[in-house]
Order: sequence, then C-alpha cells, then structure tokens
Amino acid sequence: MIQSMTGFGRGESADEHYRVTVEMKSVNHRYLDISVRMPHKYGFFEGEIRSMVKKFASRGKVDVFVTVDALGESDITLTYNKSIASAYLEGIRQMALDNSMRFKTDAYRIARLPEVFTLSDAPVDVEVITPLIEKALSQAGDQFVESRGVEGKSLAEDIRGKLDEIKSITDKIEERYPEILNEYSDRIRKKAEELLADKQIDERVLASEMVIYADKLCVDEEMVRLKTHIDHMRSTLDDSENIGRKLDFLTQELNREANTVLSKSTDVTIANFGIELKTLIEKIREQIQNIE
Repeated sequence: MIQSMTGFGRGESADEHYRVTVEMKSVNHRYLDISVRMPHKYGFFEGEIRSMVKKFASRGKVDVFVTVDALGESDITLTYNKSIASAYLEGIRQMALDNSMRFKTDAYRIARLPEVFTLSDAPVDVEVITPLIEKALSQAGDQFVESRGVEGKSLAEDIRGKLDEIKSITDKIEERYPEILNEYSDRIRKKAEELLADKQIDERVLASEMVIYADKLCVDEEMVRLKTHIDHMRSTLDDSENIGRKLDFLTQELNREANTVLSKSTDVTIANFGIELKTLIEKIREQIQNIE
C-alpha cells in the first residue's frame, strides 16, 4: 500500500502504577527525521523508541510525544536533609549568641530554608515502564501507518487521474501533428503558386521542403517516451512501499519531454497542449512530495 508522509497515531497503556500515552505525527521530509519528546527521567528509552519508529516509517519528519502519568503513589520523593537543618539551627543559635540576641525559632521556619527539604523524582522501575511504553508505541505506530495508508491511497488515485489526462493530451498531440504538416504544405503550395504564376511547381522541391519541416517538428520520440514514463509511473504506483523517490525521478523525465515538445512547437494548439502537460506534471510533482 502506498504510504503518505503525513500521518497521525495515538496509543495508550496502563497498569496500577503508570499510564503511558504515545502520539506520533509526521509531515513530508526528504529523509527520515525522528524527534522524540518525553520526560527527562525516561530518556533512557529514547534509543529504543527511535528503533521502533523506523519499523513504521522510512521517510518523513516524525514527531513522537511520550507522556507518563503516575497512578496511585506519587513518583516524587520528598527528602528531609537532617544535617543541613541541624547546621542552620546551630548557625542561628550561634548568631544570636554572638550578637546578644534572644534565640527563638521553630521547625516551620527552619523547614523553609533552602535544601532542608528537597523534591526529587522517584527511581524509575525499568522493568515496569518498558513494556508499557512499547505497547503504547506499537498502538500509536499501527494507527499511524493506517492513517498514512488512507491518505496514500487518495494521493495515488489523484495521480492516476492526472496520468490519464496526460495520456489523453499526448494522443491529441499525435492527432494534431499530421494536420500541421498538411496545413504547412498547403501554405507552401499556395505561396509557390503566387510566386511562380503559371509555371509548374517542382513537386520534388516541395517534398524536400516538407521533409525538412516535418523533421524539425517531429515529436514522435517524445510521445513514445511520454507514454513509456506514464506506464512506468502507473506500475510504480502499484508497488507496495518506498516509491516516492522513484516517482519523483519519473516526474522529472515527464517534464523533460514536455519541455522538448514546447521547444519544437510552432503551432498554437500544440503549444497549448504542452502547457497543459507541464501544468499536470507540476501538480503530480506536488502530490509526489508527500509520498513515502
């Protein structure tokens, strides 16, 4: 299935200790660029997350958001630093003695002094949190891939429709080409008759002139290559994965042939067809930028 580079997925897992939520979202990017945002204390798992994300995407800028909520007991530890409190208390007592001041204090005032009480994260139970993160990430990844597939299918259908339009235009160009030669032949013949009056027109000269003109305007090779690239692109769209770069190359080749058709054209109708070709090819190129 064709994958778009735009997608979103969300997963959640929990036990009696933690609830883990993982969200993944992506936009188009030339390569795979993974960004992980999670609480610092769980940073040890970032490498594993990156490895898992690579199973779900090969291109795109992928942002992964991990949230961990403690359930039940708090994951914050309050620590009483007895030695620091004693040092404060002794220091205050000595200050009062040195300055002939009345010594008076209480536990609340001492508790408010820096470092008497400190808050710190409780130790992480790796064996408990690891399977929860893996499960949530797997759920998010599956949803992420599904959403990319839905949009990828829509992109492929749109591209196929535009390829049909391109094929129709190439058919019209091929139909128009003989008409251009006939019109040019008529103009040459009419001009020769005006110049030569009653004299006989040399058909060999006229035929030679038509060969030169036909060769100058001939786009047979370009039409063949256009159709070949169209067929190749259609078959590529049926491939299962990692086709974005290949489609991008084929689009460049389509554009090259359209430019050649325009450069050879001296006919307004063909020129308009060439412009239509380039417009459709550019629309395809824009769509392909979002295919993995």
